[in-house]
Amino acid sequence: MASAMASIPALKDLQVQVKTRMDKTIEDFRANLLSTRTGRASVHMLDQIKIDYYGTDTQISQVAQVTTPEAQLIVVQPWEISLVGAIEKAIRTSGQGFNPMHDGRIIRVPIPPMTEERRKEAVKHLAGVLEGHKTSMRNIRRDGNEAVKKAAKDKLISADDEKRANEEIQQLTDAQIKVLEEMFKAKEKDVMTV
Repeated sequence: MASAMASIPALKDLQVQVKTRMDKTIEDFRANLLSTRTGRASVHMLDQIKIDYYGTDTQISQVAQVTTPEAQLIVVQPWEISLVGAIEKAIRTSGQGFNPMHDGRIIRVPIPPMTEERRKEAVKHLAGVLEGHKTSMRNIRRDGNEAVKKAAKDKLISADDEKRANEEIQQLTDAQIKVLEEMFKAKEKDVMTV
């Protein structure tokens, strides 16, 4: 797709910036989806849970090996045995309804089947996360449009170029929001499937 913004030197960097920021928003949403609980175990279910590791909030996957040897079980094996208690506590208090157990070296996290209420709660939470990411997309669009407006005001681009650039930013925003919505629908189906 030949872009009017790419052919205008004053807007070339802007197009890359807007697309990069929108792509980062999509990747952040994807990470949120991966960590959302479904009916079966996934190593990503613990991605949003952090522990205090020498004064730094750190993901469990960065201080332990996380595996799913069974469909209903996550196993966490910390690289430092001293972290077992902290990891267990973080998982237990994460609000995801997990009840971890440990033998002093390995933490086992059984994944109970999700109730209908818990599934609906997860979808509702995801819908809120989706709205937050859509708002981020719109804020990126606004920033892009303001940069285009400034370029037009500074006489770096013509009024026609400004109109085309704003249209392109809107098309990109619409396409990226559609991607977010499709990701949400797929995850919603996954969560609601018993």
